[in-house]
Amino acid sequence: MKTAVMTAIRKIEFQDRPMPKVQPHEVLVEIEYVGVCGSDLHYYEDGRIGDYIVDGPIVLGHEVAGVVTELGSAVKNLEIGDRVAIEPQITCGTCEFCKSGKYNLCREVEFFATPPVDGVFQEYVAHPAELCFKLPDNVSSLEGALIEPLSVGMHAVDQSSAKLGQTAVVTGSGCIGLTALLSLKASGVSKVYLTDLYEKRLAKAKALGADEVIHGRDEDLIQRLDGLTDGKGFDLAIDTTGSSAVIGQLVRAAKPGATIVFVGYSPDGSLTIPLGEVLDKEITFKSVFRYRNSYPAAIAALESGQIDVKSIASHIYDFDELPRAMEEAIDNKDEILKAVIKVKL
Repeated sequence: MKTAVMTAIRKIEFQDRPMPKVQPHEVLVEIEYVGVCGSDLHYYEDGRIGDYIVDGPIVLGHEVAGVVTELGSAVKNLEIGDRVAIEPQITCGTCEFCKSGKYNLCREVEFFATPPVDGVFQEYVAHPAELCFKLPDNVSSLEGALIEPLSVGMHAVDQSSAKLGQTAVVTGSGCIGLTALLSLKASGVSKVYLTDLYEKRLAKAKALGADEVIHGRDEDLIQRLDGLTDGKGFDLAIDTTGSSAVIGQLVRAAKPGATIVFVGYSPDGSLTIPLGEVLDKEITFKSVFRYRNSYPAAIAALESGQIDVKSIASHIYDFDELPRAMEEAIDNKDEILKAVIKVKL
């Protein structure tokens, strides 16, 4: 099968690799779409995310959907021809985190495109059938590939304990920021404000239901949030930037008792926070590591039309265009909100 391998920083080569062999509890999936995640871009550009370091050739890509073409001998829940969204994390199933339902915290997790585990910028993948979720007829395979980033946004909202009537802020209107916006609106939060540095991303956020958008270069975030909330501050925030400066502004603009959820990684994995004000306001910090138990709910939200994720995909590239897609996603962040690779032509 054709496989796209990252062989060095900002270098991808296409190679022929053997077809995966299907184990009894696995299915073989012919890949249709793979989203280009921010983590893929970090590995491609920098060779690392925090403590996860690329130290050899690796296949990137983990946001994936495709068609089942072969069944393992023990598979009962799927049939050949089913279109599926693939949850890209395989856990041990026996540790305290797996047994308690918080399997995303499993220390033995194998996650696509997280060194040293290969991802799915390739034509086929073998994967446990229990992690392949059948897509309804009215949910496209393109949408199926976007269930993975949608799951991150949904998990961030779950961590925030969002409630009806609250006011929320999302910092960063990239793909994850927008999935957080969609999830917040679906949860019944009354007002959602987004901030970013790029005009077209803010325009997309507005089109997807943001009540107000704030341009980080041109406007004072604290002053604007103070005006939007009549001086009361916001109830919850979801940060996708990983920026100490932005998080410091959120702390200062927060209502006493507010919750701030960390989703974005800082470049070096560290943050500086105004702790005195955090203590004075009794702010709650929560964090997000991927997601858990979210695919069925995400699929149901897409099937019902409650969440529209497909319009986040701003640019579709053929598989042969993957190197160009990666370069353009890095160099043209204002234009390219979300790149998706169409593997099956």
